[in-house]
Amino acid sequence: MELFSFLLIIPIFYLLFKIWNWINDVRDQQCYILDYQCYKPSDDRMVGTEFCGEVIKRNKNLGLNEYKFLLKAIVSSGIGEQTYAPRIMFSGREESPKLEDGILEMEEFFHDSIEKVLSRAGISPQEIVLLVVNVSMLSTVPSLCSRIITHYKMRPDIKSFNLTGMGCSASLISLDIVRNVFKSYKNKFALLVTSESLSPNWYAGNDRSMILSNCLFRSGGCAVLLTNNKSLKHRAMFKLKCLVRTHHGAKDESYGCCIQREDDKGRMGFHLSKSLPKAATRSFVDNLRVITPKILPVRELVRFMAVSLLKKWNVVRHGSSHKGASQGPIKAGVNFKSGVDHFCIHTGGKAVIDGIGISLDLTEYDLEPARMTLHRFGNTSASSLWYVLAYMEAKKRLKKGDKVLMISFGAGFKCNSCLWEVVRDLGDGNVWKDEIYMYPPKTLVNPYMEKFGWIQDEDPSTFNPGD
Repeated sequence: MELFSFLLIIPIFYLLFKIWNWINDVRDQQCYILDYQCYKPSDDRMVGTEFCGEVIKRNKNLGLNEYKFLLKAIVSSGIGEQTYAPRIMFSGREESPKLEDGILEMEEFFHDSIEKVLSRAGISPQEIVLLVVNVSMLSTVPSLCSRIITHYKMRPDIKSFNLTGMGCSASLISLDIVRNVFKSYKNKFALLVTSESLSPNWYAGNDRSMILSNCLFRSGGCAVLLTNNKSLKHRAMFKLKCLVRTHHGAKDESYGCCIQREDDKGRMGFHLSKSLPKAATRSFVDNLRVITPKILPVRELVRFMAVSLLKKWNVVRHGSSHKGASQGPIKAGVNFKSGVDHFCIHTGGKAVIDGIGISLDLTEYDLEPARMTLHRFGNTSASSLWYVLAYMEAKKRLKKGDKVLMISFGAGFKCNSCLWEVVRDLGDGNVWKDEIYMYPPKTLVNPYMEKFGWIQDEDPSTFNPGD
């Protein structure tokens, strides 16, 4: 009998041992943000109204109709007068860039933000075991990863990933790489570096679908320090809860709506088609369909299902009759605020922010961080999410236990999203520290119409851009 009991206990202990190991492994697979640093270029790279006019005037391929189009685009863009451009713009060489221009632009960002985030966290570059860099429109040999490793003399066994061509959603793609590598290594540090190189990518033609990107994109970047060491949880700022990636590259319309190509004169640029809003909506809906059950409480999901079933039952009962229609529509939307406290939205433009706000039924308070980031820094591509997050932190909105939903879009066409949990109360100003008291301003109207509105009244037969 004792032998039988002993043999029975062995598999029970083995099962408990396996469960403990599984729980321990899951805990080690957590992904925390220890710190992050957004890049703020020097004031001599700031783009004001006068300078924008000078840059546009230098393009001899533009006519009056293109000037009117650009004026309308920049006035309605939501971008202010304190954004930043690469140095090549200020030397007047945007139409004849060199490889060195793009590299120097990136190194200026690297040396500023990486040094700040490592210094503040007290982490040596030699402690970084994983480096992920995403810069979509600059590919060098050696890679940008190698340049960072060489500059900081990082360890020889470092795992490095250099991403290009991923567009504005590349930050969360890089984060997904970090998350997956962390599953195989315990108690490690990772450095995620995200930016975009504008120096070699200025479009000097007159194709409207391609000159639009000149108006929207600005210089910026962010360095993010991450770890899966649970003993450092008390020092962490955020904990990753889930991440969902959606890629619609198999759809021809989605693939071609946002693409780098040459115009009919052979000039390279970035084409934004009229089908872009439709592609963004499709990818956004598919992404939400996957992430919603992961981030919302069961009570909200049950409520949504009940309301949806009730709506379908009413349709079946009343059909398309006028009597049934007079009952009024039953709202079957999901209340995302039941599981999300803050919304970190990619600053792809005013229309993008407005569209997400309508889709998720958000208030102006919810959209304020994205609007202010667009106004102050413009669309900094994949790094824009971190400027939005920094705004929330500077406004002292982020409290322990809060949930932050990040949403980004990118060429391909892709929609990526993730949910963060705030680990402790946050209040550092990061890149907003010295000016957060000025936001939000009384008005977001930029002075471009006031300065250049006279173009609207010009006669094409007598217009002279040199006047």
